[in-house]
Amino acid sequence: MSPDRALGDNYRVLMEKVRGGPPEITAVVHPCTPAAIAVVADATEAGLIAPILVGPEARIRAAAEEAGRDVTAYRMVTASHSHASAAEAVALVRAGEARLLMKGSLHTDELLGAVVPTATGLRTERRISHAYVMDVPGYPTPLIITDAAINIEPTLMDKADIARNAIDLAHVIGIPEPRVAILAAVETVNPAMRATLDAAALCKMADRGQITGGLLDGPLAFDNAINEAAAREKDIVSPVAGRAEILIVPNIEAGNMLAKQLTFLGDAEAAGVVLGARVPIILPSRADSLKTKLASCAVAVLLVRAATKAAPGLT
Repeated sequence: MSPDRALGDNYRVLMEKVRGGPPEITAVVHPCTPAAIAVVADATEAGLIAPILVGPEARIRAAAEEAGRDVTAYRMVTASHSHASAAEAVALVRAGEARLLMKGSLHTDELLGAVVPTATGLRTERRISHAYVMDVPGYPTPLIITDAAINIEPTLMDKADIARNAIDLAHVIGIPEPRVAILAAVETVNPAMRATLDAAALCKMADRGQITGGLLDGPLAFDNAINEAAAREKDIVSPVAGRAEILIVPNIEAGNMLAKQLTFLGDAEAAGVVLGARVPIILPSRADSLKTKLASCAVAVLLVRAATKAAPGLT
Protein backbone atom coordinates (compact mmCIF):
# COMPACT_ATOMS: atom_id res chain seq x y z
CA MET A 1 0.00 0.00 0.00
CA SER A 2 1.26 3.43 -0.82
CA PRO A 3 1.46 5.46 2.41
CA ASP A 4 0.83 8.61 0.41
CA ARG A 5 -2.54 7.59 -0.99
CA ALA A 6 -5.03 10.35 -0.27
CA LEU A 7 -7.97 9.39 1.89
CA GLY A 8 -11.14 8.94 -0.12
CA ASP A 9 -14.45 10.73 0.09
CA ASN A 10 -15.60 8.60 3.03
CA TYR A 11 -12.76 9.82 5.24
CA ARG A 12 -13.04 13.41 4.06
CA VAL A 13 -16.65 13.33 5.21
CA LEU A 14 -15.53 11.80 8.51
CA MET A 15 -13.00 14.57 9.14
CA GLU A 16 -15.59 17.19 8.23
CA LYS A 17 -17.96 15.81 10.88
CA VAL A 18 -15.50 16.52 13.72
CA ARG A 19 -14.35 19.91 12.50
CA GLY A 20 -15.32 22.87 14.67
CA GLY A 21 -15.90 21.08 17.97
CA PRO A 22 -13.61 21.38 21.00
CA PRO A 23 -10.68 18.96 21.26
CA GLU A 24 -11.42 15.99 23.52
CA ILE A 25 -9.21 15.47 26.57
CA THR A 26 -7.32 12.25 25.91
CA ALA A 27 -5.17 10.18 28.26
CA VAL A 28 -2.29 8.93 26.14
CA VAL A 29 -0.77 5.81 27.66
CA HIS A 30 3.03 5.47 27.73
CA PRO A 31 3.97 7.57 24.63
CA CYS A 32 7.67 6.76 24.88
CA THR A 33 8.69 6.56 21.21
CA PRO A 34 9.05 9.29 18.59
CA ALA A 35 6.25 7.69 16.55
CA ALA A 36 3.85 7.77 19.49
CA ILE A 37 4.67 11.41 20.23
CA ALA A 38 4.18 12.32 16.56
CA VAL A 39 0.65 10.89 16.55
CA VAL A 40 -0.22 12.89 19.65
CA ALA A 41 1.23 16.09 18.26
CA ASP A 42 -0.48 15.72 14.89
CA ALA A 43 -3.87 14.92 16.45
CA THR A 44 -3.47 17.91 18.76
CA GLU A 45 -2.54 20.24 15.91
CA ALA A 46 -5.58 18.95 13.98
CA GLY A 47 -7.79 20.06 16.88
CA LEU A 48 -8.99 16.52 17.65
CA ILE A 49 -7.50 15.93 21.11
CA ALA A 50 -6.10 17.75 24.13
CA PRO A 51 -3.55 15.23 25.43
CA ILE A 52 -2.52 14.15 28.90
CA LEU A 53 0.75 12.24 28.54
CA VAL A 54 0.93 9.39 31.05
CA GLY A 55 4.24 7.63 31.61
CA PRO A 56 7.91 8.09 32.58
CA GLU A 57 8.55 11.80 32.12
CA ALA A 58 12.21 11.51 31.14
CA ARG A 59 11.48 8.91 28.45
CA ILE A 60 8.53 10.92 27.09
CA ARG A 61 10.60 14.08 26.84
CA ALA A 62 13.47 12.19 25.19
CA ALA A 63 11.07 10.73 22.63
CA ALA A 64 9.63 14.18 21.95
CA GLU A 65 13.10 15.64 21.43
CA GLU A 66 13.97 12.82 19.03
CA ALA A 67 10.72 13.39 17.15
CA GLY A 68 11.35 17.14 16.99
CA ARG A 69 8.04 17.88 18.72
CA ASP A 70 7.43 20.35 21.54
CA VAL A 71 5.35 18.81 24.36
CA THR A 72 5.96 21.45 27.00
CA ALA A 73 2.36 22.69 26.77
CA TYR A 74 0.88 19.24 27.35
CA ARG A 75 -0.20 18.06 30.77
CA MET A 76 1.94 15.17 31.99
CA VAL A 77 1.18 12.53 34.63
CA THR A 78 4.21 10.56 35.77
CA ALA A 79 4.13 6.77 35.91
CA SER A 80 7.16 4.55 36.35
CA HIS A 81 6.48 1.88 33.70
CA SER A 82 3.95 0.76 31.10
CA HIS A 83 1.66 -1.16 33.47
CA ALA A 84 1.55 1.79 35.83
CA SER A 85 0.93 4.13 32.90
CA ALA A 86 -2.13 2.11 31.87
CA ALA A 87 -3.50 2.09 35.42
CA GLU A 88 -2.96 5.85 35.84
CA ALA A 89 -4.60 6.63 32.49
CA VAL A 90 -7.65 4.50 33.31
CA ALA A 91 -7.87 6.23 36.69
CA LEU A 92 -7.91 9.62 34.94
CA VAL A 93 -10.83 8.45 32.80
CA ARG A 94 -12.71 7.05 35.81
CA ALA A 95 -12.22 10.38 37.61
CA GLY A 96 -13.71 12.26 34.65
CA GLU A 97 -10.45 14.02 33.82
CA ALA A 98 -10.19 12.44 30.35
CA ARG A 99 -12.85 11.46 27.82
CA LEU A 100 -10.72 9.33 25.51
CA LEU A 101 -7.95 6.77 25.92
CA MET A 102 -5.12 6.39 23.41
CA LYS A 103 -2.44 3.70 23.23
CA GLY A 104 1.13 4.96 23.08
CA SER A 105 4.09 2.60 22.83
CA LEU A 106 2.93 -0.23 25.10
CA HIS A 107 1.33 -3.51 24.01
CA THR A 108 -2.43 -3.57 23.49
CA ASP A 109 -2.73 -6.41 26.03
CA GLU A 110 -1.13 -4.23 28.70
CA LEU A 111 -3.54 -1.40 28.05
CA LEU A 112 -6.60 -3.66 28.00
CA GLY A 113 -5.36 -5.35 31.17
CA ALA A 114 -6.09 -2.06 32.96
CA VAL A 115 -9.37 -1.52 31.11
CA VAL A 116 -11.17 -4.81 31.71
CA PRO A 117 -11.20 -5.25 35.54
CA THR A 118 -14.73 -4.75 36.83
CA ALA A 119 -13.77 -2.85 39.97
CA THR A 120 -11.05 -0.56 38.63
CA GLY A 121 -11.40 -0.57 34.84
CA LEU A 122 -13.76 0.79 32.23
CA ARG A 123 -16.05 -2.14 31.48
CA THR A 124 -19.76 -1.77 30.80
CA GLU A 125 -22.51 -4.34 30.28
CA ARG A 126 -21.27 -4.63 26.67
CA ARG A 127 -18.49 -6.91 25.49
CA ILE A 128 -15.47 -4.82 24.51
CA SER A 129 -14.66 -5.17 20.81
CA HIS A 130 -12.53 -3.61 18.10
CA ALA A 131 -13.71 -2.24 14.77
CA TYR A 132 -12.03 -0.89 11.67
CA VAL A 133 -13.80 1.77 9.64
CA MET A 134 -12.32 1.09 6.21
CA ASP A 135 -12.21 3.30 3.14
CA VAL A 136 -11.91 0.75 0.32
CA PRO A 137 -11.27 2.11 -3.19
CA GLY A 138 -14.24 1.35 -5.41
CA TYR A 139 -16.61 0.49 -2.55
CA PRO A 140 -19.43 3.03 -2.30
CA THR A 141 -19.70 3.28 1.51
CA PRO A 142 -17.44 2.99 4.54
CA LEU A 143 -16.94 -0.68 5.44
CA ILE A 144 -16.82 -1.59 9.13
CA ILE A 145 -14.94 -4.80 9.95
CA THR A 146 -15.11 -6.27 13.44
CA ASP A 147 -13.42 -7.83 15.41
CA ALA A 148 -9.83 -7.99 14.16
CA ALA A 149 -7.88 -7.18 17.32
CA ILE A 150 -9.44 -8.18 20.65
CA ASN A 151 -11.87 -11.13 20.74
CA ILE A 152 -10.00 -14.28 19.72
CA GLU A 153 -12.82 -16.82 19.50
CA PRO A 154 -16.00 -14.91 20.27
CA THR A 155 -19.03 -16.83 21.50
CA LEU A 156 -22.51 -16.28 20.12
CA MET A 157 -23.30 -13.77 22.85
CA ASP A 158 -19.95 -12.05 22.29
CA LYS A 159 -20.84 -11.71 18.61
CA ALA A 160 -24.19 -10.21 19.54
CA ASP A 161 -22.40 -7.44 21.46
CA ILE A 162 -19.83 -7.08 18.69
CA ALA A 163 -22.71 -6.51 16.26
CA ARG A 164 -24.41 -4.03 18.61
CA ASN A 165 -21.17 -2.08 19.04
CA ALA A 166 -20.60 -1.96 15.28
CA ILE A 167 -24.18 -0.83 14.61
CA ASP A 168 -23.79 2.01 17.14
CA LEU A 169 -20.55 3.00 15.41
CA ALA A 170 -22.27 2.98 12.01
CA HIS A 171 -24.99 5.30 13.31
CA VAL A 172 -22.38 7.73 14.61
CA ILE A 173 -20.54 7.94 11.27
CA GLY A 174 -23.79 8.59 9.40
CA ILE A 175 -25.25 5.20 8.40
CA PRO A 176 -28.77 5.20 9.88
CA GLU A 177 -29.65 1.53 9.26
CA PRO A 178 -26.46 -0.37 8.46
CA ARG A 179 -26.53 -3.61 6.51
CA VAL A 180 -24.75 -6.21 8.64
CA ALA A 181 -23.28 -9.35 7.03
CA ILE A 182 -22.35 -12.23 9.32
CA LEU A 183 -19.45 -13.87 7.50
CA ALA A 184 -18.64 -17.54 7.10
CA ALA A 185 -17.01 -19.66 4.42
CA VAL A 186 -20.40 -20.53 2.91
CA GLU A 187 -23.83 -18.96 2.70
CA THR A 188 -25.83 -21.96 3.95
CA VAL A 189 -26.21 -23.30 7.48
CA ASN A 190 -23.92 -26.25 8.11
CA PRO A 191 -23.95 -27.88 11.58
CA ALA A 192 -20.26 -28.75 11.16
CA MET A 193 -19.36 -25.04 10.82
CA ARG A 194 -20.04 -23.08 14.00
CA ALA A 195 -19.80 -19.74 12.20
CA THR A 196 -22.89 -20.59 10.12
CA LEU A 197 -24.89 -21.57 13.21
CA ASP A 198 -23.88 -18.37 15.00
CA ALA A 199 -24.86 -16.33 11.93
CA ALA A 200 -28.30 -17.91 11.79
CA ALA A 201 -28.82 -17.37 15.51
CA LEU A 202 -27.76 -13.72 15.31
CA CYS A 203 -30.25 -13.12 12.51
CA LYS A 204 -33.03 -14.68 14.59
CA MET A 205 -31.98 -12.53 17.55
CA ALA A 206 -32.41 -9.49 15.30
CA ASP A 207 -35.85 -10.77 14.25
CA ARG A 208 -36.84 -10.95 17.92
CA GLY A 209 -35.54 -7.46 18.74
CA GLN A 210 -32.46 -8.59 20.69
CA ILE A 211 -30.20 -6.77 18.21
CA THR A 212 -31.63 -3.54 16.83
CA GLY A 213 -30.64 -0.62 14.62
CA GLY A 214 -29.43 -2.57 11.58
CA LEU A 215 -30.38 -5.16 8.98
CA LEU A 216 -28.69 -8.51 9.64
CA ASP A 217 -28.16 -11.42 7.27
CA GLY A 218 -25.97 -14.50 7.34
CA PRO A 219 -24.25 -16.72 6.92
CA LEU A 220 -22.76 -14.96 3.93
CA ALA A 221 -19.44 -15.65 2.24
CA PHE A 222 -17.31 -12.55 1.72
CA ASP A 223 -18.02 -12.29 -2.02
CA ASN A 224 -21.77 -12.56 -1.45
CA ALA A 225 -21.60 -9.92 1.25
CA ILE A 226 -19.91 -7.20 -0.78
CA ASN A 227 -20.62 -8.02 -4.45
CA GLU A 228 -24.18 -7.95 -5.82
CA ALA A 229 -23.29 -10.02 -8.89
CA ALA A 230 -21.87 -12.78 -6.69
CA ALA A 231 -25.03 -12.73 -4.56
CA ARG A 232 -27.25 -12.98 -7.65
CA GLU A 233 -25.17 -15.89 -8.97
CA LYS A 234 -25.99 -17.80 -5.78
CA ASP A 235 -29.68 -16.74 -5.95
CA ILE A 236 -29.40 -14.96 -2.60
CA VAL A 237 -32.32 -12.59 -2.12
CA SER A 238 -31.47 -10.23 0.73
CA PRO A 239 -31.32 -6.49 1.48
CA VAL A 240 -27.80 -7.06 2.85
CA ALA A 241 -26.12 -9.39 0.35
CA GLY A 242 -23.85 -7.54 -2.05
CA ARG A 243 -24.24 -4.22 -0.19
CA ALA A 244 -22.96 -4.87 3.33
CA GLU A 245 -21.70 -1.94 5.41
CA ILE A 246 -20.67 -4.02 8.45
CA LEU A 247 -18.82 -7.34 8.28
CA ILE A 248 -18.90 -9.52 11.40
CA VAL A 249 -16.08 -12.07 11.11
CA PRO A 250 -16.00 -15.51 12.77
CA ASN A 251 -12.77 -14.98 14.75
CA ILE A 252 -9.77 -12.75 15.16
CA GLU A 253 -7.68 -14.50 12.49
CA ALA A 254 -10.34 -13.96 9.84
CA GLY A 255 -10.83 -10.32 10.81
CA ASN A 256 -7.14 -9.52 11.04
CA MET A 257 -6.32 -11.12 7.69
CA LEU A 258 -9.30 -9.52 5.95
CA ALA A 259 -8.47 -6.02 7.21
CA LYS A 260 -4.78 -6.34 6.36
CA GLN A 261 -5.47 -7.80 2.92
CA LEU A 262 -7.74 -4.88 2.10
CA THR A 263 -5.12 -2.46 3.42
CA PHE A 264 -1.96 -3.86 1.86
CA LEU A 265 -3.34 -5.41 -1.33
CA GLY A 266 -6.50 -3.36 -1.86
CA ASP A 267 -5.02 0.07 -1.02
CA ALA A 268 -7.65 0.63 1.67
CA GLU A 269 -7.26 2.89 4.69
CA ALA A 270 -8.44 1.61 8.08
CA ALA A 271 -9.32 3.73 11.12
CA GLY A 272 -9.47 1.55 14.24
CA VAL A 273 -11.29 2.04 17.53
CA VAL A 274 -12.17 -0.05 20.58
CA LEU A 275 -15.87 -0.05 21.49
CA GLY A 276 -17.92 -1.13 24.48
CA ALA A 277 -15.80 0.47 27.22
CA ARG A 278 -16.87 3.56 29.12
CA VAL A 279 -14.90 5.68 26.65
CA PRO A 280 -13.60 4.97 23.13
CA ILE A 281 -10.05 3.67 22.96
CA ILE A 282 -7.72 4.64 20.10
CA LEU A 283 -5.21 1.99 19.02
CA PRO A 284 -2.92 3.55 16.40
CA SER A 285 -0.64 1.12 14.58
CA ARG A 286 2.96 1.88 13.68
CA ALA A 287 2.15 0.78 10.09
CA ASP A 288 -0.70 3.28 9.74
CA SER A 289 -0.36 6.38 7.61
CA LEU A 290 -0.70 9.75 9.33
CA LYS A 291 -4.12 10.30 7.81
CA THR A 292 -5.31 6.93 9.05
CA LYS A 293 -4.11 7.72 12.58
CA LEU A 294 -5.96 11.03 12.49
CA ALA A 295 -9.06 9.28 11.16
CA SER A 296 -8.91 6.83 14.09
CA CYS A 297 -8.87 9.80 16.44
CA ALA A 298 -11.77 11.39 14.56
CA VAL A 299 -13.91 8.23 14.87
CA ALA A 300 -13.25 8.14 18.63
CA VAL A 301 -14.14 11.84 18.95
CA LEU A 302 -17.45 11.29 17.16
CA LEU A 303 -18.24 8.35 19.44
CA VAL A 304 -17.53 10.20 22.66
CA ARG A 305 -19.60 13.16 21.55
CA ALA A 306 -22.50 10.88 20.64
CA ALA A 307 -22.28 8.92 23.94
CA THR A 308 -23.64 5.67 22.49
CA LYS A 309 -23.83 2.36 24.33
CA ALA A 310 -20.68 1.38 22.45
CA ALA A 311 -19.02 4.33 24.20
CA PRO A 312 -21.45 5.47 26.89
CA GLY A 313 -19.28 8.07 28.54
CA LEU A 314 -18.83 8.74 32.23
CA THR A 315 -21.64 9.12 34.73
